[in-house]
Amino acid sequence: MIGLLQRVTEARVTVAGEAVGAIGPGLVVLVGVERGDGEAQVERLLERLLGYRVFPDEEGRMNRSLRDTGGGLLLVPQFTLAADTQKGTRPSFGTAAPPEEGERLFGHLLERAREAHDPVAAGRFGADMEVSLTNDGPVTFWLQAPPDQGK
Repeated sequence: MIGLLQRVTEARVTVAGEAVGAIGPGLVVLVGVERGDGEAQVERLLERLLGYRVFPDEEGRMNRSLRDTGGGLLLVPQFTLAADTQKGTRPSFGTAAPPEEGERLFGHLLERAREAHDPVAAGRFGADMEVSLTNDGPVTFWLQAPPDQGK
């Protein structure tokens, strides 16, 4: 499971002109589900998202986590993150989880995130979404909980 996180001052997701999720300061995380991912990857990625130290402390060092700041978490399903881009000029999606499994695991991640943190907002799985954000820094990190790592 892949999480591309961005520290933001604000963010919003709209579907067909309707805002379906928005946060103030916090993290936007584009989430890609790979073949072989399961609940263990959900738990590992969530733990990393909530505990990853990307917010500044009093000295300006990235030493505080989302848990520490109480900021918002906006999860956005993005199957293209799981694409294989190593050959040619067109991505292959054979490494991405099938849509039903991707939707199930994204839903599980969202449910677990809402149990563990507040506020949590989300995009809509399978929808044509518009994501707008103000990246703070800019700060962007790629996190992965590979199928073989699990715990």
